[in-house]
Amino acid sequence: MKIGLVTYTPQEVKGYDLNVYYSKWADGQVFPAAKGMQNDVTVFCDAKAIREDPSIVAVSKSGPALRKNRRSNLAFDFVCPTHPQYRAKVLDYIESLCKETIIGVTLNLYHFPDQEYCVCPRCTELLKQSGLNWVQWRAQTVTKFVQEAKARVKGTFAVEMYPDPVLAKERFGLDLNAIAEFVDYFHVPLSSRDYLTNYWVDTLARDFAASLKKPVVVELSAEMPTDEKLNALLKTVAYVSRHKLDAVLLLVHDSENAKQVCKFAVQNKDFRSWLEKYDFKEMSQIVDSWAKIY
Repeated sequence: MKIGLVTYTPQEVKGYDLNVYYSKWADGQVFPAAKGMQNDVTVFCDAKAIREDPSIVAVSKSGPALRKNRRSNLAFDFVCPTHPQYRAKVLDYIESLCKETIIGVTLNLYHFPDQEYCVCPRCTELLKQSGLNWVQWRAQTVTKFVQEAKARVKGTFAVEMYPDPVLAKERFGLDLNAIAEFVDYFHVPLSSRDYLTNYWVDTLARDFAASLKKPVVVELSAEMPTDEKLNALLKTVAYVSRHKLDAVLLLVHDSENAKQVCKFAVQNKDFRSWLEKYDFKEMSQIVDSWAKIY
């Protein structure tokens, strides 16, 4: 199993096999390509674009897809996924990234906000014209966007998955089997402020590895490290390493944050003894490789 990073700074870090850089953020910030890295693009979450033109927001009977709309439990502000000008803008940005020497592109938040979105006049008309039912039309809409993005990507193409392996299609328009035809791997973020309780990570990682038709990488949060949190995080990585995952990615703020994780693992004799005692071979190999650097 590989170990990798998801980071907000365009800098590769020694000891990590895969380096993913957030090049377009949910707040609307857009950055140049990080050369030599996998570039992660937030697609239909763009708070800046919605502030500039509120008409592009996705809507439901409960109101707009905004964080401030407390009728919906949304973490981000969502643009309507059928808005033609916004779609074109994101696809052009993806194409511009691929003119640089990058590993590839990962899409995140490229789907509908949730089950009741979007019922704007354009989506309502497109649904009617399609002759499909609500679930089928939304899934077709998302899959077509993935296909359009794939056509512009040179290199590795991946998509992030909302961590719901059961109702992804009904809630977000994610037809996992259809999307699998276009991607090299699925990227599943299992974010948390800490992993002091981690059985849910183990369960979801197992479910996604068993159900998805392409390789799976799992992302865990490592941005707010304390000794207690780092110990729990690394043990969680060890547990999920026993599943059929291509990689585990650690979300960090920057390179120093990433190095801190490595140094903690290398210097923590109790943790390394724990790995040996319970035969976590994959994780032991990762820590041994870090020990040669840190």
